[in-house]
Amino acid sequence: MWDEAMLRMMAVGVGETLYMVLTSALFAYAIGLPLGILLVVFAPAGVRPHRTAYKILDVTVNLARSIPFIILLIAILPFTRAVVGTTIGPTATIVPLAISAAPFVARLVESSLKEVDGGVVEAAQSMGATTFQIVRKVLLPEAKPSLLVGGAIATTTILGYSAMAGFSGGGGLGDIAIRFGFYRYEYDVMLVTLVLIVAVVQVLQEVFMRAARKSDKR
Repeated sequence: MWDEAMLRMMAVGVGETLYMVLTSALFAYAIGLPLGILLVVFAPAGVRPHRTAYKILDVTVNLARSIPFIILLIAILPFTRAVVGTTIGPTATIVPLAISAAPFVARLVESSLKEVDGGVVEAAQSMGATTFQIVRKVLLPEAKPSLLVGGAIATTTILGYSAMAGFSGGGGLGDIAIRFGFYRYEYDVMLVTLVLIVAVVQVLQEVFMRAARKSDKR
């Protein structure tokens, strides 16, 4: 059972999992980071309060977060096919992963930016800093350690989503666990994939946590 082909498949599974998680995390932050910033800026106590814009963003993010990943994965299959040309494989899985994780990332970013001392923001405002300058030179730098911790949470969450995508042929370790461990009752394969997923989670968390500790100047 554990021949060279199986070991090669496990190695490919690890590579596909990392590819899916890191790429979808990048796209999720490309969407979620600006949303999180806008939520903080437009909040009632934000840098530039705007009740209507905040309410629209808040409701939109909440609605998007409430959709279970497995349902979203199936619901947007036509969109996924239109974007990448297929609905199976690691590349196709990146589309629903990024869309599903983006509102979660937005809330993580919002929470991190709200931790910044309001006095620092007020000082920047008193010196005539623009909203963009406050975001770029005050909020983001001050919240960097917390944002990195949020990155660790986001990537491990996306990793969990990627395992669920195995039910639709998404590739990666989750796909191996389902095809062999679930459908073929080869529980030793499922156990090994579980160990590998846990190992990947620990490595990603350690990378982000070390970066967070290094960036914390307090």
